Amino acid sequence: MQGQLRKLYGQINRPILYDLPLDSTKIALNPLIGKTIKLVNTGNIRCVHCSRAIKKTYNQGYCYPCFISLAQCDMCIMKPHTCHYAAGTCREPAWGEEFCFQPHIVYLANSSGIKVGITRQSQIPTRWIDQGATQALPIFKVKSRHISGLIELVISKHISDKTNWQQMLKKTAEPINLTARRDELIKLCETELTQIKQSFAPEAIEFLTQEQTLELDFPITQYPAKIKSLCLTKTPEITGVLQGIKGQYLLLDAGVLNIRKYSGYEIAFSA
Repeated sequence: MQGQLRKLYGQINRPILYDLPLDSTKIALNPLIGKTIKLVNTGNIRCVHCSRAIKKTYNQGYCYPCFISLAQCDMCIMKPHTCHYAAGTCREPAWGEEFCFQPHIVYLANSSGIKVGITRQSQIPTRWIDQGATQALPIFKVKSRHISGLIELVISKHISDKTNWQQMLKKTAEPINLTARRDELIKLCETELTQIKQSFAPEAIEFLTQEQTLELDFPITQYPAKIKSLCLTKTPEITGVLQGIKGQYLLLDAGVLNIRKYSGYEIAFSA
């Protein structure tokens, strides 16, 4: 099978069901665990947005013109507390209104340890699967990405807002009582959270007190003893026994491969 690669598609199940998208085809990966697979980089790359033929990608699959012009590639997507829509300088106001001004969730997750994160409500549980989280708990529902970013920034002063991907791929994280940690963090951040609430309409921020922790299982038969990162540009042909899948990574006996990193690459896949 050959086609343009996109990020792994994960479906909630026990364990998570993974597909490898190549153009419009999805290859079921779970049945291939324990088997030898091969990925070959043909050398052809196309922008995931405009399909322009390119030599390298920016921001996981974009050409440079799209990277510097699209709102979805702006720094405020990674740091939503810096949203500049109100200043009238959004790259694509219509796109911002559609994607940023919709319900967002602030959550706690456990992938390489506890972290705080945000995502559009419509992206749950996809966001947690992509991060390799074994536990996740929604804690706030808010009206916009900007508000979720302000809350995330406050909480990130006490816990990480990033996943340690090497640690995530070495083992399953030790279970955490996320509800108890939520309550501790809310108390620690009470003053700052109150200030944020006072800056917006009362209905803009909802504290989710009744949510339960979601447990996620990943299809892994063996964790790597040592993390060796594989690269499809330096090694255009990668072959190995598929030992598991977690987050956006294929765990092979030859090393680990971040599929999302190569969005837009044309890949020949065989097993």
